[in-house]
Amino acid sequence: MTLLALGINHRTATVEVREQVAFTPTQLESALAELRVLPGVQEAAVLSTCNRTELYCVTGETGERAILEWLGRFHGLEIEALTSCAYHFLDDDAARHLMRVAVGLDSMVLGEPQILGQLKEAYQVARRARGMGGELECLFQQTFAVAKQVRTETGIGRNPVSVAYAAVSLASRIFDDFSRSRALLIGAGETIELVARHLHEAGVKQLTVANRTRERAEQLAGPLGGEAITLDEIPEALVRADIVIASTAAPLPILGKGMVERALKRRRHRPVFMVDIAVPRDIEPEVGELSDVFLYTVDDLEEVIEENRRHRQVAADHAESLIEHGVGRWLYERRLRSGGELIRDVRARGEALRDQARDQALARLARGEDPAAVVERLAHQLTNRLLHRPTVALREAASDERQELLDAAAELLLDDDAKASR
Repeated sequence: MTLLALGINHRTATVEVREQVAFTPTQLESALAELRVLPGVQEAAVLSTCNRTELYCVTGETGERAILEWLGRFHGLEIEALTSCAYHFLDDDAARHLMRVAVGLDSMVLGEPQILGQLKEAYQVARRARGMGGELECLFQQTFAVAKQVRTETGIGRNPVSVAYAAVSLASRIFDDFSRSRALLIGAGETIELVARHLHEAGVKQLTVANRTRERAEQLAGPLGGEAITLDEIPEALVRADIVIASTAAPLPILGKGMVERALKRRRHRPVFMVDIAVPRDIEPEVGELSDVFLYTVDDLEEVIEENRRHRQVAADHAESLIEHGVGRWLYERRLRSGGELIRDVRARGEALRDQARDQALARLARGEDPAAVVERLAHQLTNRLLHRPTVALREAASDERQELLDAAAELLLDDDAKASR
């Protein structure tokens, strides 16, 4: 059987295709049930996020095509549309790919941590759907161990590379204690949402979100214990704000130099840290001329992002080496499992032959045959039955000059004295 990883991601498929191939949470268990009854598929797990859909299967040689066709049928897509953007990995390459995914090396943002949680959820869903057997169970456990080691030893997630985090990182250079700082966030899009979360995690307790509609501002501020206001209320909120971060889609600046000057006078010129993430700008460039304002733009954030990206790349290189060790450990355990299965099969065959010979001997004893003759015949039959298949195979190997098989048989079947005398 082969370990197969098959899927699409943000590098190979457009967002339109990714949306069509994604599985909703309610679809996953039924999808796994269908996947597992495909011919040759023994185990299966599905990872589905906004950036990737991947199937991990233990299957036969012809399984890949059947799985790809099933994926197309499930989502109503032509097989050609999937083939053009799908990738696949087999065996150790599949294990390596899964480990790279788990630690964020295959993510849009290098080292992002969310994918590991999504992978753990995919593992739990597969277990509930009975998609996990010994092969995938071992692979996922090894993958989680590698991911933990990478997070612990490389610090790949300690230098975030998002615009939102870069803004908060810059603020931390000016304010030693975020718990005493008030933040005003202008806008309520995804970037501001991330900024709010990062500030909250950094210790900012007083958070105000200003947006064109109060309802959207409340959706963002409420879960973090913040206050929601409209854009008209910004002048008053500006008086209290130590940190101002703006990211809207407004065509004209929202904060002008005059508004900020008036707020600074009422603040008695306590300094204000401002970041304008918007394009076009939300804060007039002239605001940066005020002596009590530290104003940064997207271009300034890029320097922080690039510095963090360099740190992450160093960590990523270390992570790659840890992954190679992880793949090696998985291959070693796989070989052990394969040997264990063979040992079980060999012993089961031997025990079946033993039971058959024993039952025949007991039947002869029950008929009153001579016990010594019964034992003699039992020993003779059992020896012949146990050695028949190996003997036939050795004769065929000798006639075909398969010396490697003959040497392996000698190693397995003969003791040291017998091998020495050959």
